Amino acid sequence: MTELTHIDTDGNAVMVDIMKKNESERIAIAAGSIFMKSTTLELINKRAVKKGDVLSIAQIAGIMGSKRTPDLIPLCHPINLTSVNLILTPNINESSIRIEATCKVVGKTGVEMEALTAVTVTALTIYDMCKAADREMRISDIRLTYKAGGKSGEYREIE
Repeated sequence: MTELTHIDTDGNAVMVDIMKKNESERIAIAAGSIFMKSTTLELINKRAVKKGDVLSIAQIAGIMGSKRTPDLIPLCHPINLTSVNLILTPNINESSIRIEATCKVVGKTGVEMEALTAVTVTALTIYDMCKAADREMRISDIRLTYKAGGKSGEYREIE
């Protein structure tokens, strides 16, 4: 079994020491979905939500959220992201929006948490902007789908 890196030998929470790690290009991709009523998705697609352009605002919120990850996750290292890209894809058949975040950095630690935070904040923003029309929205399947860089190498979600 792999050791937990944020727990010391006495069981205390610790921030991992990355001082001796080598810098490398790192990338992480996370994805998730938000499911809603078809009428809610129609409002979003028509840009008819009173609070504004849901997809554009949610995209910006996700980028901002990724940059605030160490403020939200106690043992997460602050990093200088080099790129954050969010793709929001409405799916009429499933009455959902698929969210995919790609984060990149050149550094000593990965960007998985930043990508996962970007997806989560994006989904929460969509929920917040549309809750007056649909309180039954469901955020689902937020997960890491890909990572590369660092000594642990590449990970790809099994589909």
